[in-house]
Amino acid sequence: MINSKQQLEVSLSKLNQVNSPKVELEQYPTPSNIAAEVLWSAYMNNDIKNKIVADLGCGNGILGIGASLLGAKKIFFLDSDPSSLLVTKKNFNSLNLSNAIFLREDVKNFKNKVDTVIQNPPFGVQNEHADREFLLKAFEISNRIYSFHKLESKSFIEALIRNTHFKLKEVLKFDFPLKKSQEFHEKKLHLVQVGCFILQKT
Repeated sequence: MINSKQQLEVSLSKLNQVNSPKVELEQYPTPSNIAAEVLWSAYMNNDIKNKIVADLGCGNGILGIGASLLGAKKIFFLDSDPSSLLVTKKNFNSLNLSNAIFLREDVKNFKNKVDTVIQNPPFGVQNEHADREFLLKAFEISNRIYSFHKLESKSFIEALIRNTHFKLKEVLKFDFPLKKSQEFHEKKLHLVQVGCFILQKT
């Protein structure tokens, strides 16, 4: 059991990353310091300990693994990419954690109800509003959502929740570093303004 945000960040920084990230899936890793900040906030909001958590589009599993380290009761790791799930399983097992379900499937097919969704979906750069499916699924399965999106997507998210029972509680803002992982990337490091949007069902 992790007892501090710093301890959580150190543990998450040791996780393996997904090799050869797929550009069409926008597989950019969540930095350990940002993941720890969001997870600790969720923990302090009583949204993790003894809760069932879903990490949709889990990548290397950093968000779900962090939730497990903070005392989540069960974690669903979901990703359509088998290589990502393999890395997630290795990372999870290396920490001797338990009570996880690993699912290789499209987010639209996930049906399990959970207490909390913590997700870093595609930002919609390659496929516009690719994050929309993740949000719609989160609305369907949970009452509490922590979801990463570009800050410029705020109006899109507000429009999406307008006819739902969800309200935007808070936006945690970060300069999200995207490291050069594709040949067409011109910079070694590109900072993107990202927010973790905290949504709650009313």
